[in-house]
Amino acid sequence: MNPMLAARPASTPSTRPEPALTALTLRRQNQVFRGTGGVSAENRTLGFVPAFLDTQTGVVYRACFADGRPAPMHLLDGLPPTVVASRDPTGRVTTLKSSVQAGFLRAERFYTREQAAAALRH
Repeated sequence: MNPMLAARPASTPSTRPEPALTALTLRRQNQVFRGTGGVSAENRTLGFVPAFLDTQTGVVYRACFADGRPAPMHLLDGLPPTVVASRDPTGRVTTLKSSVQAGFLRAERFYTREQAAAALRH
């Protein structure tokens, strides 16, 4: 399965600079958004799937395991080399480009964590 998907943002993504994504950043985001609908476990039943948007190119990537299978949560290892900033000595992805943000796909549209949480409130 090709993790790259053509998707339209739900609205224009935020222009505020985001830190480069790491596994630690993803864990912190999950803590911040827990209970709001902005995490995979809370919005999956409404058709949201974890994804990443490269804000430089507009390309959205479905979160996948390293072997290409769709993942039920945000994982770094299944992303293509074009969005990877660094790897550890074993080849595992440690950091994504700073232009990549975590969010969700639903009905071929990308939602930031904030947008997904707002969609669940309505």
